[in-house]
Amino acid sequence: MDKPFPVPPGDAHRSAWSVLDEYLWHTCDILADFVEGRLDQRPLVATSAKLEPGDRALASGPAQRLTWRALGDGTFTQSDLVAFGDTTFVLSSMVGNALGNAARRRSAALNAQPRWVPDGTGEIALTLRKIHFVHPVCGIELGWTSLETIDLVAPDIFQASFPNDRTENGVPHIIMQFQTPWASLLFVLAALAGFPAHPRLLGRGWLPSDFEQRCVILGRPLRPTTQLVLNMGTGGPGSGQHNPS
Repeated sequence: MDKPFPVPPGDAHRSAWSVLDEYLWHTCDILADFVEGRLDQRPLVATSAKLEPGDRALASGPAQRLTWRALGDGTFTQSDLVAFGDTTFVLSSMVGNALGNAARRRSAALNAQPRWVPDGTGEIALTLRKIHFVHPVCGIELGWTSLETIDLVAPDIFQASFPNDRTENGVPHIIMQFQTPWASLLFVLAALAGFPAHPRLLGRGWLPSDFEQRCVILGRPLRPTTQLVLNMGTGGPGSGQHNPS
Protein backbone atom coordinates (compact mmCIF):
# COMPACT_ATOMS: atom_id res chain seq x y z
CA MET A 1 0.00 0.00 0.00
CA ASP A 2 1.05 3.62 -0.37
CA LYS A 3 2.83 5.30 2.51
CA PRO A 4 0.94 8.46 3.49
CA PHE A 5 3.34 8.74 6.41
CA PRO A 6 6.75 8.00 4.84
CA VAL A 7 9.90 7.20 6.74
CA PRO A 8 11.10 10.43 8.38
CA PRO A 9 13.87 12.24 6.47
CA GLY A 10 17.35 11.12 7.37
CA ASP A 11 17.06 7.43 6.53
CA ALA A 12 17.54 7.69 2.79
CA HIS A 13 20.72 6.61 1.00
CA ARG A 14 22.33 4.90 4.00
CA SER A 15 24.75 2.17 3.00
CA ALA A 16 27.10 1.52 5.93
CA TRP A 17 25.76 -0.17 9.05
CA SER A 18 25.22 2.63 11.58
CA VAL A 19 24.56 2.76 15.30
CA LEU A 20 20.91 3.50 14.54
CA ASP A 21 20.80 0.43 12.26
CA GLU A 22 21.94 -1.69 15.19
CA TYR A 23 19.12 -0.33 17.35
CA LEU A 24 16.64 -0.90 14.50
CA TRP A 25 17.80 -4.50 14.17
CA HIS A 26 17.21 -5.10 17.88
CA THR A 27 13.90 -3.22 17.62
CA CYS A 28 12.73 -5.68 14.97
CA ASP A 29 13.97 -8.65 16.98
CA ILE A 30 12.16 -7.45 20.12
CA LEU A 31 8.94 -6.76 18.21
CA ALA A 32 8.99 -10.17 16.54
CA ASP A 33 9.26 -11.87 19.94
CA PHE A 34 6.63 -9.49 21.32
CA VAL A 35 4.11 -10.36 18.59
CA GLU A 36 4.88 -14.08 18.68
CA GLY A 37 4.65 -14.30 22.47
CA ARG A 38 8.27 -15.23 23.04
CA LEU A 39 9.37 -12.45 25.38
CA ASP A 40 9.91 -14.97 28.18
CA GLN A 41 12.74 -16.44 26.09
CA ARG A 42 14.60 -13.14 25.98
CA PRO A 43 17.23 -12.21 28.58
CA LEU A 44 16.22 -9.70 31.23
CA VAL A 45 16.94 -6.07 30.38
CA ALA A 46 18.83 -4.06 32.99
CA THR A 47 17.24 -0.74 33.91
CA SER A 48 17.21 1.68 36.83
CA ALA A 49 13.50 2.38 36.27
CA LYS A 50 11.15 1.33 39.07
CA LEU A 51 8.96 -1.43 37.64
CA GLU A 52 5.58 -2.53 38.90
CA PRO A 53 5.14 -6.17 39.94
CA GLY A 54 4.61 -8.27 36.85
CA ASP A 55 5.97 -5.65 34.46
CA ARG A 56 9.00 -6.31 32.28
CA ALA A 57 11.51 -4.07 30.52
CA LEU A 58 11.80 -4.67 26.79
CA ALA A 59 14.59 -2.17 26.12
CA SER A 60 16.51 0.64 27.81
CA GLY A 61 19.01 3.20 26.67
CA PRO A 62 19.89 6.89 26.41
CA ALA A 63 17.32 9.57 25.67
CA GLN A 64 16.79 13.30 25.75
CA ARG A 65 13.42 14.66 26.81
CA LEU A 66 12.06 17.80 25.15
CA THR A 67 8.78 19.62 25.85
CA TRP A 68 6.85 22.01 23.60
CA ARG A 69 6.36 25.02 25.86
CA ALA A 70 7.06 28.69 26.36
CA LEU A 71 9.81 29.98 28.62
CA GLY A 72 7.67 32.83 29.95
CA ASP A 73 4.18 34.32 29.95
CA GLY A 74 4.97 37.58 28.14
CA THR A 75 5.26 39.72 31.26
CA PHE A 76 8.31 41.77 32.19
CA THR A 77 9.33 44.32 34.77
CA GLN A 78 9.33 47.83 33.35
CA SER A 79 11.85 50.29 34.70
CA ASP A 80 10.47 53.75 35.58
CA LEU A 81 13.69 55.69 35.90
CA VAL A 82 13.68 59.14 37.46
CA ALA A 83 16.83 61.12 36.59
CA PHE A 84 18.09 64.39 38.00
CA GLY A 85 20.85 66.63 36.72
CA ASP A 86 21.61 68.61 33.62
CA THR A 87 19.42 68.28 30.55
CA THR A 88 21.88 66.14 28.59
CA PHE A 89 22.20 63.62 31.40
CA VAL A 90 18.45 63.44 31.97
CA LEU A 91 17.71 62.97 28.25
CA SER A 92 20.38 60.30 27.79
CA SER A 93 19.13 58.45 30.90
CA MET A 94 15.55 58.53 29.62
CA VAL A 95 16.61 57.25 26.20
CA GLY A 96 18.66 54.46 27.76
CA ASN A 97 15.76 53.51 30.03
CA ALA A 98 13.33 53.43 27.07
CA LEU A 99 15.68 51.25 25.06
CA GLY A 100 16.08 48.89 28.02
CA ASN A 101 12.32 48.59 28.44
CA ALA A 102 11.92 47.91 24.73
CA ALA A 103 14.56 45.17 24.88
CA ARG A 104 12.87 43.57 27.89
CA ARG A 105 9.50 43.76 26.11
CA ARG A 106 10.92 42.02 23.02
CA SER A 107 12.61 39.36 25.14
CA ALA A 108 9.37 38.70 27.07
CA ALA A 109 7.39 38.41 23.84
CA LEU A 110 9.95 35.99 22.43
CA ASN A 111 9.93 33.86 25.59
CA ALA A 112 6.13 33.63 25.40
CA GLN A 113 6.36 31.77 22.08
CA PRO A 114 6.30 27.96 22.46
CA ARG A 115 9.34 26.05 21.25
CA TRP A 116 11.05 22.72 21.88
CA VAL A 117 12.80 23.06 25.22
CA PRO A 118 15.37 20.40 26.26
CA ASP A 119 14.43 19.18 29.74
CA GLY A 120 17.27 16.78 30.38
CA THR A 121 19.14 13.67 29.29
CA GLY A 122 18.64 10.38 31.05
CA GLU A 123 17.68 6.74 30.66
CA ILE A 124 14.55 5.61 28.85
CA ALA A 125 13.07 2.21 29.60
CA LEU A 126 10.26 0.68 27.57
CA THR A 127 8.22 -1.91 29.42
CA LEU A 128 5.08 -3.89 28.73
CA ARG A 129 3.07 -1.22 30.54
CA LYS A 130 4.86 2.09 30.41
CA ILE A 131 7.46 4.48 29.10
CA HIS A 132 9.88 5.33 31.90
CA PHE A 133 12.17 8.35 31.55
CA VAL A 134 14.61 8.21 34.45
CA HIS A 135 15.99 11.58 35.53
CA PRO A 136 16.53 13.13 39.00
CA VAL A 137 14.55 16.28 38.11
CA CYS A 138 12.33 15.69 35.08
CA GLY A 139 11.66 11.96 35.23
CA ILE A 140 8.26 10.78 34.01
CA GLU A 141 6.22 7.60 33.60
CA LEU A 142 3.65 7.34 30.82
CA GLY A 143 1.26 4.44 30.38
CA TRP A 144 0.96 3.34 26.76
CA THR A 145 -2.80 3.92 26.74
CA SER A 146 -2.49 7.40 28.30
CA LEU A 147 -1.09 8.85 25.07
CA GLU A 148 -3.47 10.96 22.98
CA THR A 149 -1.33 11.42 19.86
CA ILE A 150 1.87 9.76 18.68
CA ASP A 151 4.26 9.99 15.75
CA LEU A 152 7.80 9.24 14.66
CA VAL A 153 8.91 12.69 13.50
CA ALA A 154 12.52 11.69 12.80
CA PRO A 155 14.38 8.36 12.76
CA ASP A 156 15.43 8.95 16.38
CA ILE A 157 12.59 11.17 17.69
CA PHE A 158 9.30 9.91 19.08
CA GLN A 159 6.62 12.54 19.75
CA ALA A 160 3.47 12.18 21.84
CA SER A 161 0.86 14.24 23.64
CA PHE A 162 -1.02 13.40 26.81
CA PRO A 163 -3.30 15.13 29.35
CA ASN A 164 -1.69 17.57 31.75
CA ASP A 165 -2.40 16.65 35.37
CA ARG A 166 -1.36 20.15 36.48
CA THR A 167 -4.20 22.09 34.89
CA GLU A 168 -3.51 25.16 37.02
CA ASN A 169 -0.97 26.34 34.44
CA GLY A 170 -3.72 26.57 31.82
CA VAL A 171 -2.18 23.97 29.49
CA PRO A 172 -4.61 21.05 29.02
CA HIS A 173 -2.19 18.86 27.07
CA ILE A 174 1.55 18.31 27.13
CA ILE A 175 3.47 17.65 23.92
CA MET A 176 6.73 15.84 24.48
CA GLN A 177 9.53 14.33 22.44
CA PHE A 178 12.04 11.65 23.30
CA GLN A 179 15.19 11.68 21.19
CA THR A 180 16.51 8.15 21.43
CA PRO A 181 17.75 5.36 19.17
CA TRP A 182 14.74 3.37 20.47
CA ALA A 183 12.31 5.83 18.83
CA SER A 184 10.93 3.27 16.34
CA LEU A 185 10.31 0.76 19.11
CA LEU A 186 8.57 3.48 21.11
CA PHE A 187 6.33 4.30 18.18
CA VAL A 188 5.32 0.71 17.36
CA LEU A 189 4.55 -0.23 20.97
CA ALA A 190 2.46 2.93 21.40
CA ALA A 191 0.68 2.32 18.09
CA LEU A 192 -0.17 -1.28 18.95
CA ALA A 193 -1.48 -0.18 22.35
CA GLY A 194 -3.81 2.58 21.17
CA PHE A 195 -3.33 3.52 17.52
CA PRO A 196 -3.56 0.30 15.47
CA ALA A 197 -4.78 2.23 12.40
CA HIS A 198 -2.04 4.89 12.55
CA PRO A 199 -0.97 5.65 8.95
CA ARG A 200 2.69 5.22 9.80
CA LEU A 201 2.03 1.78 11.27
CA LEU A 202 -0.15 0.60 8.39
CA GLY A 203 2.21 2.14 5.85
CA ARG A 204 5.25 0.55 7.54
CA GLY A 205 6.80 4.00 7.72
CA TRP A 206 8.46 3.31 11.07
CA LEU A 207 11.23 1.34 9.35
CA PRO A 208 13.25 2.16 6.21
CA SER A 209 11.71 0.26 3.31
CA ASP A 210 14.98 -1.48 2.42
CA PHE A 211 16.07 -2.28 5.97
CA GLU A 212 15.08 -5.95 6.04
CA GLN A 213 16.70 -6.49 2.64
CA ARG A 214 19.88 -4.76 3.79
CA CYS A 215 19.95 -6.99 6.87
CA VAL A 216 19.92 -10.07 4.63
CA ILE A 217 22.67 -8.65 2.40
CA LEU A 218 24.83 -7.84 5.43
CA GLY A 219 24.29 -11.24 7.02
CA ARG A 220 21.87 -10.01 9.72
CA PRO A 221 18.59 -11.61 8.58
CA LEU A 222 15.36 -10.89 10.46
CA ARG A 223 11.96 -12.43 10.79
CA PRO A 224 9.35 -10.52 8.67
CA THR A 225 8.80 -8.01 11.46
CA THR A 226 6.85 -5.37 9.57
CA GLN A 227 4.34 -7.97 8.38
CA LEU A 228 4.08 -9.53 11.85
CA VAL A 229 3.40 -6.10 13.36
CA LEU A 230 0.90 -5.27 10.62
CA ASN A 231 -0.97 -8.54 11.19
CA MET A 232 -1.15 -7.85 14.91
CA GLY A 233 -2.29 -4.27 14.47
CA THR A 234 -5.00 -5.11 11.94
CA GLY A 235 -6.43 -8.17 13.63
CA GLY A 236 -4.28 -10.84 12.04
CA PRO A 237 -3.10 -14.06 13.69
CA GLY A 238 -2.29 -13.48 17.35
CA SER A 239 -3.71 -9.94 17.24
CA GLY A 240 -4.11 -8.24 20.59
CA GLN A 241 -2.64 -11.03 22.70
CA HIS A 242 0.44 -9.15 23.80
CA ASN A 243 -0.50 -5.50 23.49
CA PRO A 244 1.09 -3.26 26.13
CA SER A 245 -1.45 -1.88 28.59
